[in-house]
This record gives sequence, C-alpha cells and structure tokens, in this order.
Amino acid sequence: MKYLPLFVLGCMLMASCTSKQTDTTQETTTPPVSMDSLATAYVQLVLNIGQYNPDYVDAYYGPDSLKPDPQGKQATFPAETLGKQVETLLSKLESIEVGNLSASDKARHHSLLTQLIAVQAEINILSGKKYSFDEESKLLYNAVAPTHTEAHFQQLIQDLDKALPGKGTVTDRLNEYKKGFVIPKQKLDTVFKAAIAEARKRTLPQVDLPSNENFTVEYVTNKAWSGYNWYKGNSFSLIQVNTDLPIYIDRAIDLACHEGYPGHHVYNALMEKNLVRGNNWIEFSVYPLFSPQSLIAEGSANYGIDVAFPGEERVGFERDVLFPLAGLPKEKAADYYRIQDLTKGLSYAGNEAARQYLDGKITREAAADWLVKYGLMAPDRAKQRMDFIDKYRSYVINYNYGQDLVKQYVEKNGGTAQNTAKRWELFKELLSNPHTPSQLQ
Repeated sequence: MKYLPLFVLGCMLMASCTSKQTDTTQETTTPPVSMDSLATAYVQLVLNIGQYNPDYVDAYYGPDSLKPDPQGKQATFPAETLGKQVETLLSKLESIEVGNLSASDKARHHSLLTQLIAVQAEINILSGKKYSFDEESKLLYNAVAPTHTEAHFQQLIQDLDKALPGKGTVTDRLNEYKKGFVIPKQKLDTVFKAAIAEARKRTLPQVDLPSNENFTVEYVTNKAWSGYNWYKGNSFSLIQVNTDLPIYIDRAIDLACHEGYPGHHVYNALMEKNLVRGNNWIEFSVYPLFSPQSLIAEGSANYGIDVAFPGEERVGFERDVLFPLAGLPKEKAADYYRIQDLTKGLSYAGNEAARQYLDGKITREAAADWLVKYGLMAPDRAKQRMDFIDKYRSYVINYNYGQDLVKQYVEKNGGTAQNTAKRWELFKELLSNPHTPSQLQ
C-alpha cells in the first residue's frame, strides 16, 4: 500500500471536514417555514382572486401594499398560476410540525389550512369545475348540512296547519296572517333604530369592544339578500337593509342582532382587535366570503339573537316597545311568536331546494315551487331566495346549519339557557379566536 505524506493527508482531511461542516451549516441555516409569511401570501392570493370574482372579498382592511396592481389583471382567469400558488402554500403549511406549536398557533394553523382548502376550491369553481352541493359546501365551508325528506317538512307543516286560522293552503294562510305584522315603510327606520339600540345595550356590558366601534345603516333595493354587513375596518361597519319586500316586525331584532350586536359587526370588530391588531395575524384582515369563516360568522350571528334576547325577553321587548313603534297591536305579539316558532324548522327546506336544484335534479321553477310548498314562502319571496341561491349557491347552509353548530358548541360546553353568563363567555371566545366548523361538531 502506498502511503501519502502526512501534510498531504492532513490537508485532505481538513478539506473533507470543512466540506462536511459547510454542508451541515447549509442544512441548519435553511430558514423554517413561517406562518407569518404564509399568511401574507394567503392575503395576496385572496385579493388577487377577488379581481376576478367581485363577490369573493367581503372585507379587507390590511395594508394597501398587499393589494394587486389592477394593471396586472389578466383578460382571462389565470387558473393554472393561482392553482400552483395555492398548492405551494398548502404544501408549505403542511410541512410545519404542528406538535411543536403553541395552542394558539395550532388553532391558527388549522384555520389557515381550512381557509386555503376553500381558496383552492374557489379557484377550481372559477375555472369551471362543478361540484355537487355537498362537495362544494364541504370544501368551501368545512361542513355538510343534514338532508331532510319531504315527509319531515310535511310533519312540520301539519303542526302549523292546526295553529293557523282561515281556509286554503298553509302557505296562503301563513302569508295572509303575516300581512298584519308588516312594519310600515315610514316607520321602518324608527323601529330599526330602537332594535339596534336595545341590542347594543345588551351586548356592550358583555363584550369588550373598541371605544370607537360604530356603524351606519342604509336602506337599499334590488338585492338578492335581506340584509348585509360591509365591514370597513377600524371597528366600523356599513349595514344595508333591503326593502324590496315587506319587512315583518320580527326582522327588526333579527337584523339588528345578526348584522350588528352581537353579530357580524361585533364578530369583525373582535377579530380585528384580538387577532389582527393583538396577534399581528394578517390573514384575518381579509375575509373571503366563500370560506369556512362564513359558517362561523353567519351561524354566530343567528345564534347571537338568542344570546342577546333569551327566552321571553325578546317577546316582551317587541310587545312593549317595537309593536307600538310600528303601530301594530301589542296584544297579538304572543300569538305571532307562537306561529313563528312553528316555522323555524322549515328553514332547512331552503337547503333542500338549493341542493336539488344545484345538483341538477330539479329545475329553477321546481325549486321555487318547493320553497312555496315546504318553505311556506310567498311566490315573490321564493323568487328572491332563488336569486340568492343562483348567486351564492351552497352558502345557504351557513345560516341554519351554522346556527345549529354554534348552538351545539356553546351548549355542550355549559352555555345553556339556564347559564346565560357562561353562554356569553363561550360566545365571546368563539368570536375572538380562530375556529373552524368541523371543530364545533
């Protein structure tokens, strides 16, 4: 065997060690994936998609620097480019070792993951991909609403049939009965202001909101929805109420709570205060409408009505305050709400109409007829609902199923009607932290 001189061997060993040390250094200095950087990229991606679907970005109050350059908008939807971007973000997010994260970062990670899955589905939908109703709701809203048969609704309608006065179909009798409880247009603003003031009065002692929180109410027409909250950031909202159709007296409290206190306005203000400003989690500065966040938002806004006005307190306030302001007979309030309670389960008829229609099993006209027959809607309201379904598709599950999931989550953790303090505590926690629909089940 031929031996190398010692100094040559030493140099070779040193070179080898140096090479190995350099390689090791390169491996250990590779920066880990940062959720902050992924969150920033997510915001940019959502805002970019929003250029091609004007309904997609419901709110954004982050830095202008993350907004896309309008000049860069392409003539056709760049599905391949955006698809690769979301795949990259999902891959990087899934590479993070969740076990090493704090409890709050785990919640953040899971929230961002479900939001990105929804972004991917939205890109596919805008590219022309067709999902079934349940597939779409699972991807976009992280939930699949239960299915109900015609027999289920027929039973509910039979109970209502016995309670309604008059002759004719249940739909006709119900809508004739409700005509006596319409808020006159000239009194609409007065009634709404009183409802909002009471909802706010009941919410503020329970929820620590920024001192500058506020909103403006506008009355609009020619919309597919009955009410909308446009959150502008800095604890301010624009709330719009659609007056295309007559507005019944119960809608005053419904909209005051759902759009305002403790609903969308409070939810968005708390998210901004606690997550965007408090934690510097930039992803919550953008709200993609077609995402799991919407089920939490709509479900909590609907459930918040009962949180703010539990039990008979709502009937008492409407009877003593709102009915007189609207010029309606207060002695009929109890009977009106007895009838209203019998119709609550029929909200799921809208889900079935949407599911069958969007899955191609029935026509639009047949779906509208289903809403008249099993949702007990007047034909003009059924038409407006079909306009909503055409525009927002499986979004309809977020109202009723979202409410049921939020209610289930709060009550199973002790926030029952008998423990209103605990109910407010859990409700505030839900509105102030990242949650996903699947976690509520």
